[in-house]
Amino acid sequence: MKKSFIVSFILGMLMLSSGALTKVMTPTVKDADLRDKIDLGAMIPSAFGDWQIDESIIPLQVDPRTQASLDKIYNQTLARTYVNPLGRRVMLSVAYGGDQSDSLSAHKPEVCYLAQGFEVMKIVAGELFTQYGTLPVKRLLAVQGNRNEPITYWITVGDKAVLPGLKQKLQQLSYGLTGRVPDGMLVRVSSIDRDNDEAYQLQALFIQDMLSAIGIKERTRLTGTFGA
Repeated sequence: MKKSFIVSFILGMLMLSSGALTKVMTPTVKDADLRDKIDLGAMIPSAFGDWQIDESIIPLQVDPRTQASLDKIYNQTLARTYVNPLGRRVMLSVAYGGDQSDSLSAHKPEVCYLAQGFEVMKIVAGELFTQYGTLPVKRLLAVQGNRNEPITYWITVGDKAVLPGLKQKLQQLSYGLTGRVPDGMLVRVSSIDRDNDEAYQLQALFIQDMLSAIGIKERTRLTGTFGA
């Protein structure tokens, strides 16, 4: 009888401590509420360097089901196509989410493109060297019929750019342990080009020009702390 009481007492204490620990570790403070409000349209200039918005091009639209999923994750999205004097076009998509906890995290382009009927291949993690630091990026290729679309993208969780997957989860966990819910962004740059290597070079130049055209504070939000 005494032994069963001791076992029951220990089990009860473990349950109570587990519940208390869960409550303590559950993020309660949203970084988005403590930081300056995001306005993606104002953050990214309509013209910079040799680039300006091409109003004649309508960005790729997602299906209603995918859009509904994105609306749950992101508070703001921006989609533009830029063109330079040589007629080279680059598509820019930026999505901002005020809650990038583990339950609501960035919707990866490889998943989004697959949902749109594209074949996604050649997914490679890499680095993009800029005058402000090195960005961890993913590059992939989306193909649908005659459309060959090389893509470069990166994700920020809180104040750091991370590769999707394990590093993204670890960054989310590090915030959760402090009781904070990080915000974050997904920045995607792509172009229609049969020459993949040339497309990635063009995208890198575009990103360099874009980062040079925005202020330090905006650049930090867009790319993480290396821009500070």
